[in-house]
Amino acid sequence: MALQRMKKLINIILLFLLVQPVFAQVKILPKFIRRMYFEKDTSKRGSFVLLPVISSAPETGLEGGGSALYSFYTDTLSKNTRVSNIFAYATLTTKGQSRLNLSSSYWAPNNNYHFTGAIGYINFPFDFYGIGNNTAKADADRLGQKRLRVTFSGEKKIGRNIYVGLVAGGYDYRFHDRETGGIFTTDPTIEGKQGGTILYYGPSLIFDSRNNNTYTTSGGTLTSYLNIMNGAGSNSGYSGGFLNVEITHFFALSRKFVLAFDVQSQNMTGSQSPFYLLPALGSDEMMRGYYNGRFRDRNLLAGQTELRYRATERLGIVGFIGAGEVFHKDFDINQLKPNYGGGLRYFFDVQKGLSIRIDYGVGEKRSGESKQSGVYVGLGEAF
Repeated sequence: MALQRMKKLINIILLFLLVQPVFAQVKILPKFIRRMYFEKDTSKRGSFVLLPVISSAPETGLEGGGSALYSFYTDTLSKNTRVSNIFAYATLTTKGQSRLNLSSSYWAPNNNYHFTGAIGYINFPFDFYGIGNNTAKADADRLGQKRLRVTFSGEKKIGRNIYVGLVAGGYDYRFHDRETGGIFTTDPTIEGKQGGTILYYGPSLIFDSRNNNTYTTSGGTLTSYLNIMNGAGSNSGYSGGFLNVEITHFFALSRKFVLAFDVQSQNMTGSQSPFYLLPALGSDEMMRGYYNGRFRDRNLLAGQTELRYRATERLGIVGFIGAGEVFHKDFDINQLKPNYGGGLRYFFDVQKGLSIRIDYGVGEKRSGESKQSGVYVGLGEAF
C-alpha cells in the first residue's frame, strides 16, 4: 500500500515538474508562483516558498495546512556568508488536533556567529510500542500527546571552522492513554507515563568545514552538545542529561555526483529514563523507513550514506542506505537494523541550493509483520 502511494505521489510530482515550467514560460501561472518555484535569481535577495500539506488517517481525519520558508543572507556582499532562514509549519485536523512550529537559523556576516531558535506545539496522537530494539507491531498503543517545546542555541567562531557555544530550552509533555489495558499501562518498567516539564542547558562544540550549508559538495561537520536536564514544577523530579554527537562528510565525485556520509550517536545520562526523552529510531533525516518511536531506548547509534546526482540545475536524484539501532547499555552489531531508499529533488532556488525533496525509505521486515517503510516530503536535504 505504501509503495502504491509512493508511485502515485512520484507521478504527480514528475508531472508537476515537467509541465509547470512550460506554463511558467508562457506566463500562465501567477507571477508570485513563477518567482517561488521557477525563476532564477542571482541577486542574493531573500526568497520565499510555500509547500501545502494534506493527509488523512482514521485517528485524525483529514489534516491540512502548510509550511513556509523564508531564506536570506545577512551580508549580500560576502561570498562566504551562509544562508539564514525562518521556517514555519502549521496543520489542523478535522478532529481538532494540531501541529505548529516556528524556527530560525541565523548566520551572522562572515559566519562569525550562528544562532538557532524554535518554538513548537503538538496536540497529536501517536503509536507507542514499548521500549527496546525489538518491539512488536502487535503491541502498538495509541496515545494522545500534547507537547510544548522551546529551544535555543548560539555559537561563536573561535578559529578556522571551530565554534563553541551554548544550548538551552525546555519541554512540557502531557499524555493520555486512548486504549487502556495496552502496553503503556501494563508495563511497569516504563518511566514518566504522566509526562513532565523539563528545562535544560549545556555546552556545544562544532567543527564545520562545509563549502555550503544547503547543498554541500565538499567538507563536513562534527556537531556535539550536552543537555543538562532537570525537572521543573511538581510534576517532574527528573535529573539527567542527553549527549548528541553527529559527524557528516561530503565528497564531490564529479560535477554532478556527490557522496555524503552521516553518523550520529545519542546517549542519555543519569539513572532515570522517562520514555518521552529516550532516543528514537526513525525520522525524515536518519533511518528513513522506520516509524519514529517504534524503537526507543537510552542509547542510539545510526549511520547512512547517500549518493546525490544533480541531473540539471533544477532536478536531482538520490539513493541512500543506512543502519542503526537503539540499546540500553551494550551496543550489539548483530542487532543493527538496515534501511535503504531513494528520492527526488526539485531546486526551487538554484542560487541558494534550496530544494523540495521527496524520499521513500524501507526498513526491516520482522517476523509476522509487513516490511516497514515511509514516504517523506520536506524542504532541504536530509543532512
